Amino acid sequence: MAWVLICFPIIMAALAAAIPSNRWRPWLLPVTALVHTALTFWVLSRPDLAVSSAWLVLDPPGKIILLVVSTLFLFCSFYCVGYLNYRQERSNRIFVACLLTFLGIMSLVTWAHHLGLMWVAIEATTLSTAPLIYFNHSKRSIEATWKYLLVGSVGIALALLGTFFLAYASLPAGLTPTLTLGELLHNAPLLSKPWLRASFVLLLVGYGTKMGLAPMHTWKPDAYGEAPGVVGAIFAGGVTSCAFLAFLRIYHICAAAGEGPYISRLLLFMGLLSMAVAGLFMVGQRDFKRMLAYSSVEHMGILMVGLGLGGPALFGTMLHLVTNGVTKGVLFLSAGNIHRAYASKNTEQVSGAMRRLPLSGALFLAGFLAITGSPPFGPFISEFAILNGAFDNGRFWVAGLFLLFLLVVFMGMGKTVLKVVQGRAPLEVHDTPYHDGWLTAAPPVAFMVLVLLLGLYIPAPLRALLNDAVQFLGSRP
Repeated sequence: MAWVLICFPIIMAALAAAIPSNRWRPWLLPVTALVHTALTFWVLSRPDLAVSSAWLVLDPPGKIILLVVSTLFLFCSFYCVGYLNYRQERSNRIFVACLLTFLGIMSLVTWAHHLGLMWVAIEATTLSTAPLIYFNHSKRSIEATWKYLLVGSVGIALALLGTFFLAYASLPAGLTPTLTLGELLHNAPLLSKPWLRASFVLLLVGYGTKMGLAPMHTWKPDAYGEAPGVVGAIFAGGVTSCAFLAFLRIYHICAAAGEGPYISRLLLFMGLLSMAVAGLFMVGQRDFKRMLAYSSVEHMGILMVGLGLGGPALFGTMLHLVTNGVTKGVLFLSAGNIHRAYASKNTEQVSGAMRRLPLSGALFLAGFLAITGSPPFGPFISEFAILNGAFDNGRFWVAGLFLLFLLVVFMGMGKTVLKVVQGRAPLEVHDTPYHDGWLTAAPPVAFMVLVLLLGLYIPAPLRALLNDAVQFLGSRP
């Protein structure tokens, strides 16, 4: 089953590259997404299908990321059809093929239980997504693409070095070097502590670059700002989640080796730093798509804080992976609609979005309230669980800084969002051709329904997956 989930989208990508019709090619996206989602739910309901080989295992954290990625791609695929319909002047062959390839590679990341294979998959996500940033073929988009490739390449190179260090950590104990996750977890208490710590630092910086943690986040504002809104949604909910899963493997090994106190301090520092940097850059931000990039930096920091706290906060961390992913879908898709209607991302030219685009404007405002942790939306529940974890662990200074940075983000982000949605739309945008259609409006509405549902009620199957992931991360084989 692993190979079907991985290879089917890649086969469809090859088919997309061969189809000559610019009009019909985008429909391969929702067709592939529907099949992929159906297979995902089948695998999640059948534990006997979770193990394909020693290198391909769908463990509890991988199940959560696969669910997030598949659901995110499903809704975004329908949006893509509507979006590309408005962009008939540009060939979508590479765009569609890269998106489908990306889905297969993200599936590989969730299954990979060999750290070398996982590294290859993470690097492949960079190569398959870079052309998506350049879709608009502008000077700023090519600059953003090169920055994404260069910064990402440095990060992934450090991750490779950290992976080698991790394999070498087995030698001082007389163990056979291995990169298979199961064997590393089993041998974790015997691994060389200096080599393990050095590996952790390198992998934190390497995969943290892919996640967009500060100060390795420099590629994010340009990439998110210049890419189409739907690409930003997939980046913020898919790419970052896969990178976090890769780092989660390293966290699990170090925790099993008894290095919890050491890694906790680093994770808390990186998490709080990312939240602080994001908050500072949001204050006075005029480009609302770059603002969403800094929001992603903040939420990667929140995940690191939850991971650093451990214990009760782990449930909130895993839940936040889900709530952040679906909420970013609301924000980026609605922001993409507003950008298209106004032909601008700057708040000096964009105002009155709730009058010009009542549905997208309202969704953008609701998405802002959700992503900043306002009740009754999903991120409020996940962030509150992380905050409770800080109090339960006696980390009152962490809780205080956590709340302070959330407040700074709320004020900085709120100023920009209110400028976009309030007031009157400039006269020149009333005659622009774009209006919300069902293909570009229904997906963010569906995301918003999920965000609200997760704030009011966590379905029993999802809660079981979250509890399994927490138990798995706390286990020592």
